[in-house]
Amino acid sequence: MSDYGAFTMSKYVALPKGVDEATFDRAIAEFRNIVGAEHVLHSAEALGPFLKIMIPAPIEAHAPSAAIAPASVEEVQRILAVCNHYKTPVWPVSTGKNFGYGSAAPATRGQIILDLKRMNRIIEVDPDLCTALVEPGVTYQQLYDYIKERNLPLWIDPPIPGPVAGPLGNTVERGVGYTPYGEHFLFSCGMEVVLADGQVLRTGMGAMPNSNTWQVFKWGYGPTLDGIFTQSNFGIVTKLGLWLMPAPPAYKPFVVRYPEHADIAKAIDTIRPLRIAQIIPNAGTVSNALWELAVINRRADLYPQAGPIPDTTVLDLAKKHGVGAWNVYTALYGTEETIAAHWKIVTAAFNASGGTVLTQEDVGPDDPLFNYRRDVMRGELTMREFGLYNWRGGGGSMWFSPVSQARGSETLKQMGLARRVLDKFGIDYVGLFVIGWRDMHHIIDILYDRGQPEAMAKARRCYDELLDDFAREGYGVYRTNIDFMAKVAKLYGPVKAKVNRRIKRALDPNGILAPGKSGIHG
Repeated sequence: MSDYGAFTMSKYVALPKGVDEATFDRAIAEFRNIVGAEHVLHSAEALGPFLKIMIPAPIEAHAPSAAIAPASVEEVQRILAVCNHYKTPVWPVSTGKNFGYGSAAPATRGQIILDLKRMNRIIEVDPDLCTALVEPGVTYQQLYDYIKERNLPLWIDPPIPGPVAGPLGNTVERGVGYTPYGEHFLFSCGMEVVLADGQVLRTGMGAMPNSNTWQVFKWGYGPTLDGIFTQSNFGIVTKLGLWLMPAPPAYKPFVVRYPEHADIAKAIDTIRPLRIAQIIPNAGTVSNALWELAVINRRADLYPQAGPIPDTTVLDLAKKHGVGAWNVYTALYGTEETIAAHWKIVTAAFNASGGTVLTQEDVGPDDPLFNYRRDVMRGELTMREFGLYNWRGGGGSMWFSPVSQARGSETLKQMGLARRVLDKFGIDYVGLFVIGWRDMHHIIDILYDRGQPEAMAKARRCYDELLDDFAREGYGVYRTNIDFMAKVAKLYGPVKAKVNRRIKRALDPNGILAPGKSGIHG
């Protein structure tokens, strides 16, 4: 059965909360006048792409009422005027590829998807200042091709779903990549935001008429507002400035493999001072053996039994397939001379910690795991990591992403917390740490068969228990899926919730922008 097959084939899959069918008919007619009938979708079949989620939640709970695809800021403004008039909420998406967190589906049933993929202009790329200005529908692939076609000496910084995801959406969700520009919001500069009342705000220097410094100086004058439009429902970001990395003269990727599960502590304590000192400048990864194996294997081919794979078996499989219990992927950037100097420091540190340092020459030219990490760490695009979804099959994936300090003891503690809960529900620990400057983003992919109701229920209970257990130890997630936004927001305390609600009521008094996003309601 398709994702929309469970719905009756009535006029609307769902209706916005508090809006009757006759009222919604009038709103739909006005939306069609704004963008054209072909860009207003509301049948179950037409909404099929927006109904595909990977998280363990019934799609009925997140079914949109319609999808509208504007082509300009002016059309967004006119759509919001209609939404305010009829009190119809909209859920903005850029490319809708928020895999593991809910894809394009809204947080609550009946919202209209505001699909911004037609707004896909690369407005400017400045090769001297290394900046870009893009619209929401621009994908990393589109930006990459634009740069390559013009032979510009610039790198982009894509996340793993880079070919289909977009820099604006990923940055606004505070996503990460793997080059030295991996902290995406940090390397953004200037937003254009359509507010709920239709006013257009340009942040930073963009607020000044005829500004020529919008993409080079973040702060402007007075309070800095960009942050409130990330992971929020306070406005619709329609343009974003990006800082692009100048292509370095030389680049040296490498992997450090550690043989034991407990070696994660040695790995992190070795990386931290090198990362803080910018000897290792990029946001690399530290992936466990099952992450490595799941990218290129199906579970049934390696371990057909039920229950989580035992630690000893994991180590046996790691040795057999030539991966470590933990695998540090990172790189050096700069001139040949600076890389050579830093290489001596790096290899001495990792060798002293018991790791095995390997370069392309050591692993060979055809190692698929090394090669896709090599590519993403230099701004190339790859979908290789999507092999994770073949591990169990069935289309189920949910990302649990707590933050930790970059300390070996903290990562050991988080690994222990995670394993206790995952083992309880029979779910494999498929995890990695993304290397920040002083933090680690701990990404655990809860992989399950969405076609099995029991597996769905276990995955959901597992995530819920992980949130509780990690919160008790002072660990919060930096992103979450559409089904758990309210719970995660509550974990961050009542004062933050009250401030968010005050801002929401001030900027969106009718509550039309993505109600429930990040747990924020008016």
